[in-house]
Amino acid sequence: MRYDGGHKRDRFLVDTFGRFVEWVPVCPEVEAGFGTPRESMRLVQADAGPRLVTVRSGQDVTGRLQTAVSSRIQTLPAEQLSGYILKRSSPSCGLMRVKVYNAAGTSTTAGQGLFAAALTERFPFLPVEEEGRLSDPRIRENFIERVFAYWRLRALFAKGWTVASLMRFHAAHKLILMAHSPAGATSLGRVAAEARSAGRTSAEQQYSDGFMRTLALMATTRRHTNVLQHVAGYFKRLLDRDSREELAATIEDYRLGLVPLIVPITLIRHHVRVHDVAYLAEQLYLAPHPKELMLRNHT
Repeated sequence: MRYDGGHKRDRFLVDTFGRFVEWVPVCPEVEAGFGTPRESMRLVQADAGPRLVTVRSGQDVTGRLQTAVSSRIQTLPAEQLSGYILKRSSPSCGLMRVKVYNAAGTSTTAGQGLFAAALTERFPFLPVEEEGRLSDPRIRENFIERVFAYWRLRALFAKGWTVASLMRFHAAHKLILMAHSPAGATSLGRVAAEARSAGRTSAEQQYSDGFMRTLALMATTRRHTNVLQHVAGYFKRLLDRDSREELAATIEDYRLGLVPLIVPITLIRHHVRVHDVAYLAEQLYLAPHPKELMLRNHT
């Protein structure tokens, strides 16, 4: 709910993505008692950091918001969040490029909303994005991929994990990680392999940090192409010549931008089923999120 009582309902997020997640509504400004509709507010630079000030009356309401934010942040771990969508440009919930005004009334776009800052500090691995940026298909896919990956990561470390279970987790995500950063995938492989000597707490921290940082890097067409060609190598002795050439041509069409990623992925999944390629069948790269979201139909 916006400060003026309006809304920014996103049909994809609510009606499509909402079929696979449970939304936890949070509005720190309402929870601080500002009401709806309410006077618009903005961030004003001060020596101790940005202050939240009402635009028309000039009231400093930073303390009220910070009290509400502190209280809400303490309750969020119980919600077992796997992602968070923030409101663009909001002085409380903007993730980036929020306007901060000086005493002369001019602004810079170097700020972050007060709630957004507290959220990202408290949950450093949590996938976070602004609703306005999710209209970009690549950013949308990256965010939702991270949400499902973080959910799996939490499930791994929520129970009595072992080095073997961590290695299996890493193996299942190897191709996903390679599409984002081959170097990141290699580094995480070392963390998983050395988990026993590093100790459980250190290994969990290192792997979680590296895993989510790697996935936050945008996957590219070139890296996807490299992964697809790597996968094609598993069929070298399984497919006849025509099928191999068809697969290579489909990957090349993707590289050239003639077809979306879902086209070579669908063909590969077909060959995986027909030839029962166990290693590839376990690769989450082939199905990192529900197909109904159609996230790979546009890239």
